[in-house]
Amino acid sequence: MSPEMIGLIGIAVLIMLFLLKVPVGISLILVGLIGTSFIRGWDIAFTQLGRTPFDTASSYSLSVIPLFILMGMILSYTGLGRDLYSAVDSWIGHLRGGLAMATIGTAAIFSAISGSLNATTATVAKITLPEMKKYNYKPSLSTACVAAGGTLGILIPPSVILILYGILTREPIGKLLIAGIIPGILQMLIFMLTIAILVRRDSALAPVRAEKAAFSEKLNSLKNVWPFLGLFLISIGGIYLGVFTPTEAAGVGAFGALIFALISKKLDLHKLKMSFNESVRLTAYIFLILIGATLFSQFLTITRIPVKLTSFVANLDLNPYIILILILIALFILGCFVEGLSLIVLTLPIIYPIITELGFSGIWFGVIMVMAINIGSLTPPLGISVYVIKGVASDIPIQTIFRGVTPMIMAMVACIALLIAFPQLVTFLPSFMK
Repeated sequence: MSPEMIGLIGIAVLIMLFLLKVPVGISLILVGLIGTSFIRGWDIAFTQLGRTPFDTASSYSLSVIPLFILMGMILSYTGLGRDLYSAVDSWIGHLRGGLAMATIGTAAIFSAISGSLNATTATVAKITLPEMKKYNYKPSLSTACVAAGGTLGILIPPSVILILYGILTREPIGKLLIAGIIPGILQMLIFMLTIAILVRRDSALAPVRAEKAAFSEKLNSLKNVWPFLGLFLISIGGIYLGVFTPTEAAGVGAFGALIFALISKKLDLHKLKMSFNESVRLTAYIFLILIGATLFSQFLTITRIPVKLTSFVANLDLNPYIILILILIALFILGCFVEGLSLIVLTLPIIYPIITELGFSGIWFGVIMVMAINIGSLTPPLGISVYVIKGVASDIPIQTIFRGVTPMIMAMVACIALLIAFPQLVTFLPSFMK
């Protein structure tokens, strides 16, 4: 059997394992180990299995992950989510659809600090859905806002998924994080515009709230969110200005979050232990995936599938943008069945060489790719965000939630189209970095 055929069988087996809910890291390790053994022999396969975990886990660049995760967990356990919602609500909650827009803004900020789409969706749903129900918002709109808002965390730094993309492709992590700022803000604004259009077409979706916060109340609400804004400006601003490396910025952010938690007395010993426990669990999960991704990538390399596929695509007489769109459509379809993180480690070894061969920026494509994949968190049959919301709001039919997120999916597609048409929206800020 040829190496190429072994590689194709390995990819098929990996997808099957994902669909059977076998842990991502374990699936990657098994396929990488067994596939390498068929081509190179068991001795070489086990040698790689013994060496790769240490080489991967001891990499200095990976230390950015647990530090940013710790920062997010500490801030999450301080109850920042409710404070964020109250602050954004006081500014725009009185507008028609204002609570829905406030939900988008809250989810955008909270998802960036939590590092987990599921945790963000569940937390924001618990905070915002009862409030929107109180003011007679239609369930289809309220749940759609929570689901869509949670997806913004993949763009707004510190995005763990963009960090993983940088590690897997060796693109500069600092530039990737900065590249997500404008697209993240743009996607948030498009979501809000979508809400404005929806409530204008059907006013019953979101009745106008009578009370309006005084200006002094608006200013007073900001005192509860300054820690996040301050940490964001120090850590991410430090990366942009070249003051910190991404790892140093993550360390500053984690330490700053701990100091804030102690000063504000919003984090007791139990919650502090919980934040450390969650950070360790999530870090271990991500590191296991990275170890498996390295082994799987080594297996694909010796099958020569990426090289041959890159050569084949490069020789096609097609416009590079046509090939790009076909890749994004394939990612979107796969994202309906395979969880986003799994899909990234599965497809990157194959499609990244093609993208660079076509002349596209790896940093620009990183933002585009994670946006395309993340649509799958809103679409059936996977629709992770939708099922998380269903778990929080069990009285809302699942079909109502899926129907409600349809305009948000169209908004995400529109944003991707804008970033393809105007790549400067992604590359502008990183271009000024040293």
